[in-house]
Amino acid sequence: MPPPADIVKVAIEWPGAYPKLMEIDQKKPLSAIIKEVCDGWSLANHEYFALQHADSSNFYITEKNRNEIKNGTILRLTTSPAQNAQQLHERIQSSSMDAKLEALKDLASLSRDVTFAQEFINLDGISLLTQMVESGTERYQKLQKIMKPCFGDMLSFTLTAFVELMDHGIVSWDTFSVAFIKKIASFVNKSAMDISILQRSLAILESMVLNSHDLYQKVAQEITIGQLIPHLQGSDQEIQTYTIAVINALFLKAPDERRQVDVESNIDILDCPLTEMANILAQKQLRSIILTHVIRAQRAINNEMAHQLYVLQVLTFNLLEDRMMTKMDPQDQAQRDIIFELRRIAFDAESEPNNSSGSMEKRKSMYTRDYKKLGFINHVNPAMDFTQTPPGMLALDNMLYFAKHHQDAYIRIVLENSSREDKHECPFGRSSIELTKMLCEILKVGELPGETCNDFHPMFFTHDRSFEEFFCICIQLLNKTWKEMRATSEDFNKVRWIWARGVCCHQRGLLRGPSAVAVGKVEE
Repeated sequence: MPPPADIVKVAIEWPGAYPKLMEIDQKKPLSAIIKEVCDGWSLANHEYFALQHADSSNFYITEKNRNEIKNGTILRLTTSPAQNAQQLHERIQSSSMDAKLEALKDLASLSRDVTFAQEFINLDGISLLTQMVESGTERYQKLQKIMKPCFGDMLSFTLTAFVELMDHGIVSWDTFSVAFIKKIASFVNKSAMDISILQRSLAILESMVLNSHDLYQKVAQEITIGQLIPHLQGSDQEIQTYTIAVINALFLKAPDERRQVDVESNIDILDCPLTEMANILAQKQLRSIILTHVIRAQRAINNEMAHQLYVLQVLTFNLLEDRMMTKMDPQDQAQRDIIFELRRIAFDAESEPNNSSGSMEKRKSMYTRDYKKLGFINHVNPAMDFTQTPPGMLALDNMLYFAKHHQDAYIRIVLENSSREDKHECPFGRSSIELTKMLCEILKVGELPGETCNDFHPMFFTHDRSFEEFFCICIQLLNKTWKEMRATSEDFNKVRWIWARGVCCHQRGLLRGPSAVAVGKVEE
């Protein structure tokens, strides 16, 4: 006959004694079970004891999680969380460096358990740790030269315990002082710092930024790109991962008005505060450092690094959202001039004198003819083609980039299609608008990064204008697909669907061609 479902058979350990095999009745209060165990070993004051998993987690058994105990589990009788917290709270304040170090080591391990963490936090333990961080470096500055390993370990365990305690979400991040933030930032800004201290300091800064608007402002004032770049150039992938995570966090929380920085400006990004991120992420120096020292390093990229690169990729693309959602104003002369420039490049209109002797009607007729050749839907007023969002003005930006930076390919596509029979021409304007919209959908422009996604593409780190270059590749592939299918204007949606499906199905292969994006063209 099988045992009752509420009965669990376990082994319980106690230092210096043989393990005790017993059956736990899950219907009994946990305190009664602990008393029974203590009585078996003749231990008084059972309220000072608790049960704990004997595996590497060392998590306490509570009324909330006791149902997770399985048959054959090995438990340990140990000091209760409240007693343990009280003892550690006293031990980490010991005047003995060795005793303090051992206490902090134990605290760093036990703080992973939320039951212990709650008890330690109730003793104002977080404040004690922050005070130790703020004053510890000065207090032991004289001892640091002769006790550097001990001092480094002590600070590392202190920061580890702090990170573990804060990860439980019990204490608000808004409670920390400027002095504490400055101290943590100083560990990141120092050129030579213990790896474990640096890693935990970066983790703390990331959490501060993500969990508090006020702390974002204060952290951003303490950190610059120049202070973070050396950590990207090192060989420790974990440090690189946390460094990119800090950059991502600050960029994600930056107010919109502080995200836009002119790529062509003379700002020195090494001295630029992270409150002015934006297009800095696309500038060559930071991008090339990540490409060289992270993506192309001679080691495999782990999942966490891949996730942070994916987040950085998404945030960079999200800079395009404003243009993607901006409609063209048909009355804006500067915007209309972009369309004139597309026409000029395609048909060499600059050779025409500005004071053309032709009548206004003749010039309008000529413009209408050329706009039709360019593949606009509205031949008379092509500005109307860019009033739909998405893709809005982003489509026009892509077209102008293609025309200016890949002029030969642009002219070839326009002239090829203008010389075909009307029914077989691939309209460049309409195709560009639809293509830009599809790329925004595929690359999820404007969407927040997924918490578990790590699908980054090295191609997008190989060029300062990767989205535009990707468009240039795709518009040529789309035109090639059109020709191979011998499509007609009635087939436009069919070609678009087939091409988009191909991109989605083979996205990884298409996007992982860094050489293609570097030169900005696809060989036919």
